[in-house]
Amino acid sequence: MSAQGQTFSVMFKAKTIVALALVGLWSCGAIAAAEKPAKTAAVTQVKLWNGNKTQSRQRYEREVLEAALKATKASHGKWNLQEDLTDYPLAADEASVFRSKGFDIFGTVAGNTKLADEKKTLIPLPLMKGLLGYRILIIRAADKEKFAAIKSAQQLQQLRLGIPSTWADAELFRQNGYKVEEKGSFDDLFTRLENNEFDYVSFGANEVAGVFAERAAKSGKLMVDSSLLVYYPFPLVFYVNPNNPELAKRVTQGVQTITANGKLDKIFNRYFGADLKALNLSDRTKITLKNPILPAEMADFSPSI
Repeated sequence: MSAQGQTFSVMFKAKTIVALALVGLWSCGAIAAAEKPAKTAAVTQVKLWNGNKTQSRQRYEREVLEAALKATKASHGKWNLQEDLTDYPLAADEASVFRSKGFDIFGTVAGNTKLADEKKTLIPLPLMKGLLGYRILIIRAADKEKFAAIKSAQQLQQLRLGIPSTWADAELFRQNGYKVEEKGSFDDLFTRLENNEFDYVSFGANEVAGVFAERAAKSGKLMVDSSLLVYYPFPLVFYVNPNNPELAKRVTQGVQTITANGKLDKIFNRYFGADLKALNLSDRTKITLKNPILPAEMADFSPSI
């Protein structure tokens, strides 16, 4: 072979070796890339404030939120829920749960006046079918016949309603012409009722049995009234931190999904079905109030019980 041919042969072999090496490197890289796990979606961190309410409502609202987050797992990914049960007795503290306390979401009544001057995102989807607006009274047992004789709003307006400071329905009752004693806390409410500082307190049909058993039954001086039902449109909703629009979208989608597929009904019936039967709502004298604090988004709200 000529010198020129030998040179060509050497160069060809060298180029072949380099090419094979490059193919090998590319193959290793491709395999490594294939073996590397795909980047996982960020976990949605959700800080829920769940204070200033009864334990039954705390459990219910947490479960509804968890169901809404679970219903959107395929579209929005995993989540991590952090619940805070701190009670904030001052209206200013409750008002600032988004602005200065850093919470992402909480459940309350639509139009909560403590949030009037705060930035917030309302999700105008009822979480409890309006049950919170079906109010049952707790009274002194000695007054049972007095309340059984009431047949009109005018008669009930002559008596005094006790409400802890900052509760959202105090102004609602006042604007409907009721005498309201708004002071103190949830913890001392029933002692004050026993001491005749007012004549009755009211709780949603969803919670009155639990509240009575946990806080009011011990002395034997109080009872759940069996004759009256006070009703006003009072939907329970979620409010979301205005700086977290993605969470608002996710929870909106989730609540819509669990409402449509019946999951919300199942949760509701499990928590409240037995109590509703026991309270005999349809057999009570019904007194209806207007709710002037309903936000425009829910002005046409009606219960679905």
